[in-house]
Formats: sequence, structure tokens, C-alpha cells
Amino acid sequence: MVQEHSKNTADTAMNIFSASIGIIYLWFGALKFLHSYSPAEALALQTINKLTFNLLADNFSLLTLAVWECFIGIALIFRLWMKPVLIIMFVHMFFTFAPFVFFPAVTFSHPPFGFSLVGQYIMKNIVIISGGYLLWQHFVKQPKTFVKQSFYAKQLKKQQLQYN
Repeated sequence: MVQEHSKNTADTAMNIFSASIGIIYLWFGALKFLHSYSPAEALALQTINKLTFNLLADNFSLLTLAVWECFIGIALIFRLWMKPVLIIMFVHMFFTFAPFVFFPAVTFSHPPFGFSLVGQYIMKNIVIISGGYLLWQHFVKQPKTFVKQSFYAKQLKKQQLQYN
């Protein structure tokens, strides 16, 4: 009974955590649909242009990023397709650190440790990456562990019934 309560509490906490990260993604993605509403719009475009060698039109880049972020957000809020969504989220998070390499004058006020406001904005993504790792452990890895535990629990019950 205690184990079931703590599992329910952990499940609830992870659901809230997933929804929280999802809301951040959905909000930031939705802002990118509205020209100049996102404070990260210019930096995102500069980074995408650098990563794609200016091969993509700005409107297309921003629209793709907005859709990508909104998709991740909605999927996390409703806990849909968690494994592929978390992989997509990790890829996105990896690229959010590109401005540190491409635009150090923008991301640092006193290199290499004194971040500018933009650098701090990017560094907070470490929390989202850590959260993604916890979500991965709970939603992707744990179900396999839970199945194994259920199998072993059934085997143990069978053995106990045989001896009683």
C-alpha cells in the first residue's frame, strides 16, 4: 500500500514536471509565431542561419522553430510519444548552446564565466536538460523496469502460493 502511494505520488510529480516543461516550450514556441514577440527571435535566427549556412529563409526558419517548440510543448503537456519527443527536445537543447560558440560577444559579458543576460537565458536550459533526463528515466526507462518488477512479483506470488 505504501509502495503504491509513493508510486502514485511519483507519477503525479512527474506528470506535473512534464507539463511544466511543456508549458515553457509551448509558450516560447507560440511567441515565435508572433513577429517580434519573442525576445530570443533575433538570436534564434542568427543561430539557425549560422548552422544552416544561410540556406533557409528567415520566415521559414522561425516558423519551423515555432512549430517544433510547440509540438514538443503539447506532447510534454499530454505525455504523448515521450521517447521520440524527449529525443527531439535533447537535440533542440543541444543547439540552444550554439550561440556560446558562434556569438561569444553576445553570450558573455566577462568570458569565460561572466554570462550576459542572453548567456544566462541560455544556461538555464541545463535545468530543462536535467528535467528531460528525469522524464526519460520515468517515462521511457521505468516502464521496462516496472514490467520486470511486475513479472518478478507474479513469480514470487506463485511461489508463495505453492508453499502455503
